[in-house]
This record gives sequence, C-alpha cells and structure tokens, in this order.
Amino acid sequence: MNVKRTFGTVLTILGIIGLIYAGYGYVNHSIQGRGLFVTGLISIIFFFSGIGLVKNTKDEA
Repeated sequence: MNVKRTFGTVLTILGIIGLIYAGYGYVNHSIQGRGLFVTGLISIIFFFSGIGLVKNTKDEA
C-alpha cells in the first residue's frame, strides 16, 4: 500500500468536498465573502496537490 498515493487521494477528495461546499455557499449566499474565498482557495490547493501526488507517485508492486 502506497502511503503517498493514499494521502493524495484523501487530499483530492477533501478538495472536491471543499469546492462543492464553496460553490454551494456562493449560490445560496450563506457564507461571508472572505470565508467563501478562503474555503475555495484552500480547497483548490488541496485538490491540485492531491492530484499531483497521485500523478507523480510511481506504482510499485
């Protein structure tokens, strides 16, 4: 079991959940602007770092 690949998957899933939450808050205007911006920014960082970990980790059998 590759820890980097697993951690990358977890980061990607957290990023997707955060982006959905930020999008939902934007559509319903339920979150303040600053909180929405910070949530979206952190989610984008999580998403792309998770994708990068999964993509750049070599699969060892």
